[in-house]
Amino acid sequence: MWIIKLAWKNLWRNRSRTLITVAAIFFAVILSTIAESLKQGVFENLVKNVVSFYTGYIQVHKSGYQDEQILDNSFEQNPTIEATIYRKSNISTVTPRLEAFGLASSEDLTKGCLITGISPEKENKITALKSRLVSGHYLDNDDRSVLLAEGLAERLKLGTGDTVILIGQGYHGATAAGKYPVKGILKFGSPQLNDKVLYMSLPATQEFFSAEGMVTSYILSIRTEKELNASAEAVKKAIGKNYEVMTWEELLPDIKQHIAADSNNMKVVQGVLYLLICFGIFSTMLMMMLERKFELGMLVAIGMKKSRLILLFIAESVLTVLTGCLTGILASVPLIFYLNKHPIRIGGDTAKAYERFGFEAIFPTSTDSSIFVYQALVVLLIGLGLSLYPIAKVMQLKPVTAMKK
Repeated sequence: MWIIKLAWKNLWRNRSRTLITVAAIFFAVILSTIAESLKQGVFENLVKNVVSFYTGYIQVHKSGYQDEQILDNSFEQNPTIEATIYRKSNISTVTPRLEAFGLASSEDLTKGCLITGISPEKENKITALKSRLVSGHYLDNDDRSVLLAEGLAERLKLGTGDTVILIGQGYHGATAAGKYPVKGILKFGSPQLNDKVLYMSLPATQEFFSAEGMVTSYILSIRTEKELNASAEAVKKAIGKNYEVMTWEELLPDIKQHIAADSNNMKVVQGVLYLLICFGIFSTMLMMMLERKFELGMLVAIGMKKSRLILLFIAESVLTVLTGCLTGILASVPLIFYLNKHPIRIGGDTAKAYERFGFEAIFPTSTDSSIFVYQALVVLLIGLGLSLYPIAKVMQLKPVTAMKK
């Protein structure tokens, strides 16, 4: 205990030296925390944008549907299955869909499209579909109208109030044909979706395809992204082997690989950041040793054992690094939360490029508590590791040489 008291008094004997060392660690913690928080926040926002395009976080299909996405691989909409899924604590929303390809026509223009039957209100909770309206109105639950993607509407030269003719193959080979008024136009960032998607209410779609009571998938939204795989596994066990449960990572492997590649690139950047932190902390310790060289020589000369001097240095280093880390965490918490609520925004042509592909041109921070703890521990270990330098210098200390000016 006397070592701790002596080390603490020793630190404040030269306030400016101690404050410089603490400041180096303080800013190192803030810098590394912001960098990690931004990295995670950007990836979380990317996932949110990708999921809100179309896929949702998790999809439930009939076994084999993903390999052969045809209407005959649909299954009966089952309230019991929906209730079973809802009972899983991390599932927030479940919405059914009936999807199949067909032909959309207007006078002499025809184009292939993906006809998607939805439950409008539930769909909006997962993909924020209503926010993508650029003209017209959103669907009602029992609507007999359609919503067209902007690119598809332009190709067919249709607007709100016009009529689109749909032709396709219904359930078990039945003929599917009908005329529907266009109630609204949607704009997607993804060119693939923007050129081919057509939305109808689920009852109207089931009637069109002669597939009453059938759906091709359930789209699930979750509360906590970290529990994505665990939630998918829990749902899979609960509903049985007749269904396949797939996460967005399995449905969109290219996006997952892109995030993994970017994450690895960020690790290189963080490595450089940690290297700069090492130099910053080491330079303050080097300065401290040069200032205290005479003092250390004098202490050894009058009989103080080097082992006790080393213990004193260890105590000083631990106290200095801990003080810097704790103050760094306390200062970074409000800063991170502020950047989460008011994210960094990109403007100009770069922002337009992001928005064209459906991504928000913002860089929010993540407020995950593990970021603060992990970054503080990393800087703490760096600081304690670099404190071996003063210890090594004490072990090599020669009193006569040290006291020479």
